[in-house]
Amino acid sequence: MLDKKKLRRIFLDKRLSLSREDVKNMSEKIISTLFALEEFKKSGIVMFYVDARNEVETREAIERALSMGKRVAVPKTIKGQRLLAVEIKGTGELVPGTFGILEPEKDDGLDPEVIDLVVVPGVAFDRRGYRLGYGAGYYDGFLPRLRPEVKKIALAFELQLTEYIPAEKHDIRMDAIVTEKGIYRFY
Repeated sequence: MLDKKKLRRIFLDKRLSLSREDVKNMSEKIISTLFALEEFKKSGIVMFYVDARNEVETREAIERALSMGKRVAVPKTIKGQRLLAVEIKGTGELVPGTFGILEPEKDDGLDPEVIDLVVVPGVAFDRRGYRLGYGAGYYDGFLPRLRPEVKKIALAFELQLTEYIPAEKHDIRMDAIVTEKGIYRFY
């Protein structure tokens, strides 16, 4: 059985091996599927991640959601402490942050209780809905603070899926994973 560290390396390498064109084309399919979901349509406040390192691209999706009248929050990492959901009016407000990932400069986070949907990043996901993150535990600390009914939808490329990821008590299952091939639901 591979440990999380080895799995993380394997799946990061797989994702980084994708061409820019593949990332762009598959991301467009994934975002199109996300926007068609009832959970997305019904949500007023959506928390997106800001893509980095060949993740499913979200920047155009953030702008599109804002143009649809949705309120959008993105993560801001307070290093060594926690993740904040900071509301933005556009991607122009983002600057390189803690891990070199674009995030808001301001750090007045929304109360997680007001968020209706969280679009979650990850390195890999298994067929039960568990995610392998980057290892710092920021989402593990943030997700339990949401209302119980808030949907957690992961965006991933099909090559990020695996049969099994070792899950611990604090790991929170995704409600769905959207890939370029479709939707996997776990609720």
